[in-house]
Amino acid sequence: MYLNKALVIGNLTRDPEIKALPSGIQVASFSVATNRVWKDKEGRKQESADYHNVVVFGKQAEIVGQYLKKGASVLVEGRMQTRSWDGKDGEKRYRTEIVADRVQFGPRTGGTGSTGASSSSSSAPKSSAPQPKEDVGDSIEYPEEEISVEDIPF
Repeated sequence: MYLNKALVIGNLTRDPEIKALPSGIQVASFSVATNRVWKDKEGRKQESADYHNVVVFGKQAEIVGQYLKKGASVLVEGRMQTRSWDGKDGEKRYRTEIVADRVQFGPRTGGTGSTGASSSSSSAPKSSAPQPKEDVGDSIEYPEEEISVEDIPF
């Protein structure tokens, strides 16, 4: 059995870019930043960010383009895929991205244009206005103490 599943929760680093395939199907591409915070051996707080390219097709692409803006919180669920093509200089180019099956909007934060509505390939919003969801909170609380290898049960 094989499994190719990606689940990312983060913030958009740019507004979604909407294009159409020759068949007329809409395609939205955007990237999501995820942050990680930890303490190093000296007890200093460290932070790093990872950036994930995301592609979504069809009705979801239209909804993403309409409601999501840079800085919006989003949950993306899909599969990893690497594409390759020949660049203008003749060099082989590669891009790894998440092909989204589901995009769920996070809580709305002051003027970002994101909504609490979710979108999935099997259901689209029934009205033209998105339905807000309860505010879940904006921050994740991380443990203060450092986790040691001995604490892991396996």
